Amino acid sequence: MTRLTRSRARILAATAVLAAVSLLVTLVVLRRDDFLGVVLAILVVLLAMTAGVAVDAARHQPPAAPAATPPQQSTGGQRGIDAPTLETLDNPMMVAALRARLRDR
Repeated sequence: MTRLTRSRARILAATAVLAAVSLLVTLVVLRRDDFLGVVLAILVVLLAMTAGVAVDAARHQPPAAPAATPPQQSTGGQRGIDAPTLETLDNPMMVAALRARLRDR
């Protein structure tokens, strides 16, 4: 079984919604209370479920990979101290000591 791409999932969802709406209109206009009415109702439900799954598949596809960007150069004031390091150090004295150590290099 292959995965749906985002564009194919959108096309499938739109097609299933159009088919479900057309069958629902047919069901309402004909007002059938026999076997054909039950079959039409089941088809409406199945097409609505297919549309929902296709929309969910389109939402959960990872976006296309962006073009490669050159690595950003760090500025002089931020050498060696990154956000995770600062978050792990909750003591202000430890942060000051780390900054002083990096300044002395």
